[in-house]
Amino acid sequence: MVQIRRSFTVSRQLTDVVDYLADFAHAVDWDPGTRECTRTHGRGEPAEGATWHNVSLFRGRRTQLNYRLERREAGRLTFVGTNRTATSTDDLTFEPTDTGTRITYNATIRFHGAARLADPFLRREFERLGDEITRTMPDAVHAALPR
Repeated sequence: MVQIRRSFTVSRQLTDVVDYLADFAHAVDWDPGTRECTRTHGRGEPAEGATWHNVSLFRGRRTQLNYRLERREAGRLTFVGTNRTATSTDDLTFEPTDTGTRITYNATIRFHGAARLADPFLRREFERLGDEITRTMPDAVHAALPR
């Protein structure tokens, strides 16, 4: 299992940030690996149970996961993505600050079967992606939610 955790602040209001990030299709803007992300179930404002098909590039290979919005609360979003080799959980928590919103991004990747053997070798790459998210997610939020 690989876990990464990063926290950062954006200068936008909490409700706007949560509403924007609740649509996982926006992962193409903030997730460095995501190349495509299409909603497959649910319409309008994303609610618990909405799903997306995500295509990412990881270490030069395309990988596909089906994500589901498992939790949507005023200060928390949890997405769970699955395929035959892994389960990926993106858990985002939000806190208001004097200047905007503090986002804490927690990602947990559990590998299945033989893929578990690669866990120690992939940890560094996931850490690098976590570092990138501290730049790409705030940039995406600021571009999508102009003042």
